[in-house]
Order: sequence, then structure tokens, then C-alpha cells
Amino acid sequence: MKTGLVHALTNTFEGHAQQTDGGVEYWLARDLQHLLGYAEWRNFGTAISKAKVACEVSGHAVSDHFVDVNKMVDLGSGSKRKVDYPMLRHYPATLY
Repeated sequence: MKTGLVHALTNTFEGHAQQTDGGVEYWLARDLQHLLGYAEWRNFGTAISKAKVACEVSGHAVSDHFVDVNKMVDLGSGSKRKVDYPMLRHYPATLY
């Protein structure tokens, strides 16, 4: 991958970061879904589930990096529905 493309993608990814009132940086998974090339939520949800397992297996607390939250969204019929909106935090990568 070309260096310029890597920098552009990194800037786009970092541009979607949000912060809690306490200064904790996070991303909403649904904001990253399309950025990471997932057309369907169920496929990205599967990737998140696998990442949670990897986090746990590596000895990190899943709750430190994945917080399950919900949001009410408006439907075309005028009603509302609760949908998953997981919050994701940096997962430390370890290089051997």
C-alpha cells in the first residue's frame, strides 16, 4: 500500500474519533463500518465479536475496549427502534 494512501486512511480514521467528557477517546462502530469496507452491519458485528475474543485471549479486559451502547433511531414509518451502537477504544497491538 502506498504511503500517501496509508496516511489518508489514518487521518480519515482519526477524524472519526470522539471523546467522552472525561477525555477518553473512542469510535462508534457504526461510524467505522463503511470506512472499513463493511457494507452490512451483521458482517462488521461478526468482526467485532472476533476482536472481542482476541482481546480476551490476549489478556486484556474486553470492557476496556468495547462498550455496548444502544441508540434510538427514527424509522421511515415515524416510529423509533433501538439499535446497537458499540463504542470502540484503542486495542493495544503487541509486536513480537
